[in-house]
Amino acid sequence: MEQVRAFAERIFQNVEQVIVGKRQAVELVLIALLCRGHVLLEDVPGTGKTVLAKSIARSIGGSFKRIQFTPDLLPSDVTGVSIFNQQSHEFEFRPGPIFAQIVLADEINRATPKTQSALLEAMEERQVTVDGLTYDLPAPFIVLATQNPIEYEGTFPLPEAQLDRFLLCLHLGYPERRDEMAILRRQRQAHPLDLLPVVTDIDELLQLQQAIKQVYVDELIEEYIVALVTATRNHEDVYLGASTRGALALYRTAQAWAAIHGQDFVSPDAIKQLAAVVLSHRIIVSPSARIRSVTAGGVIEAILGAIPVPGARAGRRFSRTTG
Repeated sequence: MEQVRAFAERIFQNVEQVIVGKRQAVELVLIALLCRGHVLLEDVPGTGKTVLAKSIARSIGGSFKRIQFTPDLLPSDVTGVSIFNQQSHEFEFRPGPIFAQIVLADEINRATPKTQSALLEAMEERQVTVDGLTYDLPAPFIVLATQNPIEYEGTFPLPEAQLDRFLLCLHLGYPERRDEMAILRRQRQAHPLDLLPVVTDIDELLQLQQAIKQVYVDELIEEYIVALVTATRNHEDVYLGASTRGALALYRTAQAWAAIHGQDFVSPDAIKQLAAVVLSHRIIVSPSARIRSVTAGGVIEAILGAIPVPGARAGRRFSRTTG
């Protein structure tokens, strides 16, 4: 897994020229990229969500498109439309902005449910269907969607089916005082994003997306993942628990996390690090629990504390595998 680790370090060093003090957030987005997954960024405006997406796209040399979601946005504005060509007397497909390797869906919850649903097929099957014809999206394909968790006026909450298609949900947050001063200094003359170099290529990324699948996952780790997901379904404060897609997401992201850290096996630490960002947005807290200020993150934290961590058998098998 040394190749994955070296790849990740190059991306980190490059992106951190622009995104200061957010190593964990950059790592999580990179994990999503390696897992062919999508990311939902929930944060207030001005915290660097768009810049992060552009920095990742620039670093891998991938195409980047931004879709500004508004109430009047139509599904065809996202997927594309067929236009009649008077010269050839045939309909021609004009692809929409979804046809890019990195797509920023800005303020996704401001679009109507009809327009939001245009992303469902693209995010799950990596294709779009227009007028009965199916068009494949480029590889890799990742959607980075943003929404403001503070302002809800004029918004349409994402349905559960849409939320479940996001591999991760994370928050950037405000930078620390020292980091914010560094941001001011770096942008004194010009924005560092304008000078950001390409440090890898798409072919290497596609190879590493396959390589992380070789990371070993012990049977006890699999049981641990299933136990965590099952506990979300049976928790007294939860109305709707995590889906099987959530279990698969935790499994795959743990493999990518291990590879980025130079390990060829998944440890319980990887599961604990990722459980909140992978599962929190997939569960719905019951109304009575909300009155008591119970949050999805708090539920995940309680479940992690209650379920025993896999024991010695996994550790011995890891030793044989790495030895």
